[in-house]
Amino acid sequence: MIVFRYLISEVLKAQFAVLSVLLTIFISQQFVRVLADASDGEFPASLVMTLLGLNLPQLTVLVLPLSFFLGILLAHGRMYAENEMVVLHGVGVSEWYVTRVTLLVAFANLLFTAYLSVYVGPWAEERQNQVLEKAQSEAGLAALTQGRFQASPNGRAVLFVEKINKDNTLDKVFVAQLPDPEDENGLTNIVVANKGRVIEDNIGSQQLQLEKGFRYQGSPKSLELQVIEFGGYKMEIKEQEVDERRRKLSALPIDELLDTPGPEAAAEFQWRLAIPIAIPLLTLIAVPLARVNVRQGKFAKMGPAILLYLGYFGLMIAGRKALQDEVVPQFLGMWWIHGFALILGLLLLIKERPTGMKFLGLFKRKQVAA
Repeated sequence: MIVFRYLISEVLKAQFAVLSVLLTIFISQQFVRVLADASDGEFPASLVMTLLGLNLPQLTVLVLPLSFFLGILLAHGRMYAENEMVVLHGVGVSEWYVTRVTLLVAFANLLFTAYLSVYVGPWAEERQNQVLEKAQSEAGLAALTQGRFQASPNGRAVLFVEKINKDNTLDKVFVAQLPDPEDENGLTNIVVANKGRVIEDNIGSQQLQLEKGFRYQGSPKSLELQVIEFGGYKMEIKEQEVDERRRKLSALPIDELLDTPGPEAAAEFQWRLAIPIAIPLLTLIAVPLARVNVRQGKFAKMGPAILLYLGYFGLMIAGRKALQDEVVPQFLGMWWIHGFALILGLLLLIKERPTGMKFLGLFKRKQVAA
C-alpha cells in the first residue's frame, strides 16, 4: 500500500506541475487573443474574463493528456535515474504492477477529461455563442468608440465618429456604405455629416440618423460621382433580429449530436471520445519509455516520447479530417488509430518481460535461419 500511494503521488505531483505550466501558457495566449478582439470593438471589454473562462474547459481537455504523459515520464524517469525503481524491482515490484497503478490514475484522468470533452466543453462553447450574440444584439451607441473606424453591427458599413457627447449625440460622423460583393454594378456611398444619433425602434432594429451633411455616390469602375446635400439621412445599422451565430457541431449537446446525420457529426463525436481514450493508451507508451539508467538522466527519452505523442495526436487530427471527408468509413472511425497506439504500448511493455524476450528471441532466430 505504501508503494501504491507513493507511485500515485509522484505521478500526480509531476502532472500537476506540468499542467500548471501548460495552462498558464495557453491561458496567456488566449487572453492576448480575446483582449485583441475586444480592443478591435468586436465585443465589450467587460466580457473578456467571461469569454476567457468559457474557453478554459476546451483548453483543459487539450492539455490534460499531455500533462499526464509528461508527468509519467518525469516521475518515473526521476525514480529510474535515482535508482528508486531499481530497488522497487529488486523487492518484487514489477513494471507491470507500476503500469497497473499508473493506469488507475489514467482512468481517473479519462473520466474527468471525458466529462469536460463530452458535456462541459460543448456547453461552454454554446454559452460563449450566447454571450457574443447578446453583446451583438445590444450593439448600437454602446458599441461605438469615438476616434476609431468600426464596422457597423450589420457589417454593411464602416463608421467613424469624431466625438460622442454626454447626451448621446454624435459629432462629425463619417460613414462608408460598401456595395454588395455579388452586385457587379453596386455603388459605394460615402456619407459625411455634422451631427448624428443612434435611434432604436420598438421592434429592435437600430438606425443611424444623420443631420446636415453630404452623400457621395459612385463606382470604382466609373468616373461619375453623384453629390447630394441633405438635411436628414437615415441608415440601418442593425436588423430587427440578430442572426444567430452559426452553431458549430462542437457546441451541440451530446444527444443532439448523436441525432445529427452526416460524416461531420460522426467525426465530432469520435473526436470528443478520442482525447479521453488516448490517456490510458499514452500511459502504456509512457511507462516503458520512462526506463532510463543513471548515466542517461531522467530526460534521456523525453525527445522520442514527445515525438510519439505528437505523432499520435497528428494521426487523430488527420483521422478526424478523413472521417469528415468520408475517406474513412464511419464504422471504422478513429478506432484504428487507437488500435495502433495500443499495439505499440503493449510491445514496449512486453519487450523487457520474460514472455516478450522469449518472443523476440524466437523472432530473431527465425530471421537468422532465413
